[in-house]
Amino acid sequence: VQLQASGGGLVQPGGALRISCAASGFPLEAWAIGWFRQAPGKEREVVACHGSNNGGTYYADYVKGRFTTLRDSAKSTIYLQMTSLKPSDTAVYYCATRPAVGASCHWREEYQYWGQGTQVTVSS
Repeated sequence: VQLQASGGGLVQPGGALRISCAASGFPLEAWAIGWFRQAPGKEREVVACHGSNNGGTYYADYVKGRFTTLRDSAKSTIYLQMTSLKPSDTAVYYCATRPAVGASCHWREEYQYWGQGTQVTVSS
């Protein structure tokens, strides 16, 4: 299992950014896969995720309406489109995956495989 996140960078408040996660070594549609983030001094938290077996999509309240995650099986890649970015969105963003276990996908502790993370900084 390999996950490679990319696309992070510096963006001004109110701006937009898309990050990607290239996935390999597992069935992308069958496993749960999601985005998490960790800001300095804070715990890693869920951002958004796709349920296993093409299950539903979950968004944390603090990104709902601003972020969109897409799963592109043909490219074995998931994307996180971020808009209306705030300084509080500054963090290292990680993609993670796990085999199909239950219907929910937002429990961080259930994830077994993690990418290396990409830094997103929102600042003027």
